[in-house]
Amino acid sequence: MMKQIGKWKIDYLLILIVLFSAVLNFYSLGDAGSNTYYTAAVKSMLQNFHAFFYGSLDSAGFITVDKPPVALWIQASSAYLLGVSDFSVLLPEALAGVISVTLMYVLIKPKFGRSAALLSSLVLACSPIFVGVVRTNNVDSILILTLLIAAWALMKSVEKQKVRWLILSVVLVGVGFNIKMLQAYMVLPAFYIFYFLARKVNWKKRILHLVMASVVLAGVSLSWAVVVDSVPKGERPYIGSSQTNSVLELALGYNGLSRLTGNQGQGARGGMLQGNTNQYQKPGQQSQSGPVATNGTQNNPGAGAPPNMNGEMKKMTQSGGMFGTGTPGILRLFSTELSGQISWLLPFVLFGVIGSLVQFRRTMEFTIQHKLTLFWLAWLLPMMVFFSVAGFFHQYYLSMMGPAIAALVGTGWVLLWQQYKEGEGAGKWLLPVGILITFLFEALIVYQNKESVSLGWAGGAVLAGILAAVVLILRKIPTFKASLAGLLLALVLPLYWTVLTIQGGNSSIPVAGPSSHEVGGSMGGPPGISARGDLPGGPSNSKGSGVNDGGNTGSSQNIQRFNRAAMPQMKKDNPMNQQVNKKLISYLKKHYNGEKYLVATESSQSAAPIILNTDYAVMAMGGFSGSDPALTAQKLEKLVKGGEIKYFLISGSSDGRMGGRGNQEVNEWIKKNCEKVPSSEWSSNDNEKKSTISFGPSQNQTLYVYKG
Repeated sequence: MMKQIGKWKIDYLLILIVLFSAVLNFYSLGDAGSNTYYTAAVKSMLQNFHAFFYGSLDSAGFITVDKPPVALWIQASSAYLLGVSDFSVLLPEALAGVISVTLMYVLIKPKFGRSAALLSSLVLACSPIFVGVVRTNNVDSILILTLLIAAWALMKSVEKQKVRWLILSVVLVGVGFNIKMLQAYMVLPAFYIFYFLARKVNWKKRILHLVMASVVLAGVSLSWAVVVDSVPKGERPYIGSSQTNSVLELALGYNGLSRLTGNQGQGARGGMLQGNTNQYQKPGQQSQSGPVATNGTQNNPGAGAPPNMNGEMKKMTQSGGMFGTGTPGILRLFSTELSGQISWLLPFVLFGVIGSLVQFRRTMEFTIQHKLTLFWLAWLLPMMVFFSVAGFFHQYYLSMMGPAIAALVGTGWVLLWQQYKEGEGAGKWLLPVGILITFLFEALIVYQNKESVSLGWAGGAVLAGILAAVVLILRKIPTFKASLAGLLLALVLPLYWTVLTIQGGNSSIPVAGPSSHEVGGSMGGPPGISARGDLPGGPSNSKGSGVNDGGNTGSSQNIQRFNRAAMPQMKKDNPMNQQVNKKLISYLKKHYNGEKYLVATESSQSAAPIILNTDYAVMAMGGFSGSDPALTAQKLEKLVKGGEIKYFLISGSSDGRMGGRGNQEVNEWIKKNCEKVPSSEWSSNDNEKKSTISFGPSQNQTLYVYKG
């Protein structure tokens, strides 16, 4: 299945796997919807280079999003060529996923052979949460590709015995830091261990090389942060999701240690708003009906305090339960909440590692294959430990484990097959027992989700795999076919989970498997969190009470479903697809008189839809969730009297619960010094869906105007 063309060998099976990956990644991608928090930033970045450099949510450069801008620069480049749309911002992520699958083959084949390389690529292509995340405009897909290219450069450094490849490798990891900050550093133990063990120079030179690489890594990683933090704060945007207006604080705090401890500071942030944004207004166009925007005064008296102020929610976050990630502990990755995301083949990984140890003990030779196995294991284990104990992360972060699992499954199968074929010692039993245990674990995952999946054919796939394992044990038929069939059958259920993920639609917080369908209707959530509030035209029981259709309040099931459902999937055919309040935008544009900002809102959840449907800058005074201390009453007064802003869209609550006393004072200043605009002038009263989900400062919204 390979053909020689000049210097290149074309592997047709690899081409089939890559095409298969492309189908999974690109199927109905344009209709999937995107995370409007980041999409709005992309549109703003195309309107202003100042906004482009800083990754600003708005074109005027008031506040940034909660991530460094490198991945957004790539998305913006795509949007520049194709126009701002769901597809244009999702395209780079989906492409990165396909390239990552291809790169697995490139990384594995030289030392482990074609079979291991093909299996590794196929495993990654079928990984449910990996496919889930590459179909969003979250930046993880580009990060994973960047780190895989860095791994390729590292292996080149060992192969060529050249330090410059090591430097290139850490430069790419530094770029990864500027994609998603400390998450990129999770692979560093693998990089350092592998280089130290595999490079053929004396240990002093190896240490010197790694010290040099560390200096380069720090320089590249901190380059953007140092430049931004060195700019006077009044001349650049506020750093979104930070508490001190510092990129370094954001990296070490909200995007760093807070992920481990679960302490989110002023509140939950980070890209939880999504929508179908198939119709964006391009510069110079008339505003179009598109995704969400505030649609009138929202009465939601049942909505409780948001996560940052609700004691019970804070406790859940710190215990790791808020986003349906299960209870911290050694078995967390095998729990109902996480097992179906990426853990399907972890038992086989274990047997593959045991096989490598058995081989080493027998030969007492520490070969390059052993060192590479250790590399992938050192990639995987720190992540397993982190996700087992971390207090705050989302399921899709587990996609970082995908490449290591894929590599260890592919290489492990080849090794275990060799040991099985040799038929000597305990090693001959590792392959059949490994396949058997893997299928039993997959059966457990299916059973954990028995209410959401069809047990018929899923059970049939498990039984077929168990049969293959039994055949291997009994050695009754040609065992190579049984061995390969066993492993391929082990991919059937992960692939089924992947298909369910695709069918469930896009989400800004993707969850793999049947859980991706648990959206719409009256959505249960943690106590005091309303997923929808009282939506015109929606179910009458959606009152923000945190009670689901079954009457459960704050149960563990509801908490698990909060991550899956609190932000609804917004596809074109979804009845919850929220419409822009055209009357509000029309009113604001009609009364616009050259101010810097068309309107100011409490959070990006209200600002992003307006940004996407106008050519004007919109100020999100409190950042993503309204909790950032980006503005004070004194600063606001100066902006207002300077003619930079005159309209404010804020909630009717007066407790300042979304941002502490500072944001409360801002709201109080607005209410004291501005006049209410009669809702009849700007609020739609038809059956258009409400646009701002009741997670944040979105209840009882009122439009105010400053008249001096």
